[in-house]
Amino acid sequence: MKRFVMKGNICYSNENRELCIVENGYTVCENGICVGVFEELPECYQTFPCYDYTDKLIIPGFADLHVHAPQYSFRGLGMDLELLDWLNTHTFVEEAKYQDLAYAEKAYDIFAEDMQKSATTRACVFGTIHNEATLLLMEKLENAGIKGFVGKVNMDRNSPDYLCEVSPEKAAEDTEKWIQEAEKFENIKPILTPRFIPTCSDELMEKLSALQKKYDLPMQSHLSENFGEIQWVQELCPDTAFYGEAYDKYGMFGNGCPTIMAHCVHSTEEEIQLMKKNQVFIAHCPESNTNLSSGVAPVRKYLELGMKIGLGSDVAAGSSLSMFKAMAMAIQCSKLRWRLADQELAPLKVEEVFYLATRGGGEFFGKVGAFEKGYEFDAVVLDDSNLRHPQELGVKERLERMIYLADDRNVIAKFVNGNGFLRDKDGIKRTFFGGNQ
Repeated sequence: MKRFVMKGNICYSNENRELCIVENGYTVCENGICVGVFEELPECYQTFPCYDYTDKLIIPGFADLHVHAPQYSFRGLGMDLELLDWLNTHTFVEEAKYQDLAYAEKAYDIFAEDMQKSATTRACVFGTIHNEATLLLMEKLENAGIKGFVGKVNMDRNSPDYLCEVSPEKAAEDTEKWIQEAEKFENIKPILTPRFIPTCSDELMEKLSALQKKYDLPMQSHLSENFGEIQWVQELCPDTAFYGEAYDKYGMFGNGCPTIMAHCVHSTEEEIQLMKKNQVFIAHCPESNTNLSSGVAPVRKYLELGMKIGLGSDVAAGSSLSMFKAMAMAIQCSKLRWRLADQELAPLKVEEVFYLATRGGGEFFGKVGAFEKGYEFDAVVLDDSNLRHPQELGVKERLERMIYLADDRNVIAKFVNGNGFLRDKDGIKRTFFGGNQ
């Protein structure tokens, strides 16, 4: 049984998106589950091994709701293009390379290693159309200690010949085979992944819907990211009133099918109401939406409506796996939207983006993203001693600086469901399961 105590400056969000701080307090893990946070350690836990991170920051692990693993290799390229041109010029060309397992091995090693070093503990990840490469990605993330979902991408139309499945039947057959082979993984689970409606025929969506019901799987895709994309969907699906209906008519838009929709930059009122009703999760990807000239999602509106929402790095349209950067960009983009487009929606606050990166996105994985009793114990320890300053700062101020200034070097330890990864002096991560450090 994994039982231990952590001491330090504990920061987490409550259900009202307020920041809770206990300075040099204690949080307790028992069998991978959080027992609670305490200013003074109760006697019944004083025999547990203690990880003493006095004066360090201890936060819940971050949840990345939207990231494309095969695109990690071309971050920073094509940022002068809009979405559809960027896909054809860079994305599809790169993803085709993953048919070669030797290339996939090299690329996914880099992705998994960098994911392990990051402050992210949970993720929803896109692979490619290739079964073997997607299973390889799942294996590497499993070995890196990450928990979450990986999807074999589906696309059978409006795609280049070199990256297009031969038929809806073959795509569904390959997807089911992949689902069955993925049962061997403990922490990385399959998620149905139609790339987006323009690349998925009606026949393929019907077959994916049948697989969703057969295996009771979640689903991830893209929604209302770009004006050109939205117009394209209207042309392809004239029987639908808005983009989201093109998923909903197949039963893959929440309402019994746990669903993440990335972006939702230009969702109509009807689409928003359906997402709220069906409890669809929104993956807000501020850097990606900026780089591809898509716009800025009305996140303030989504929060006020009580919708399910978290953050996504959206590599490679986003340039980094860092959820610190995603939080900073979410604030900055909300300010621009408020100043230039809609002064009725106030900019996001530090407490709110921290909530999105932890508890908000974590909810897709269950009771994840907070240090409350019954939550899975995901934690990250941050050392900000390299961010020198002459003034005295409180814990909240230090956390705010981390959002704008931190990188992976500030992560000195992280725990995923109670399993820990510690950065040694030589920079290598090693696994430990309780005991004094």
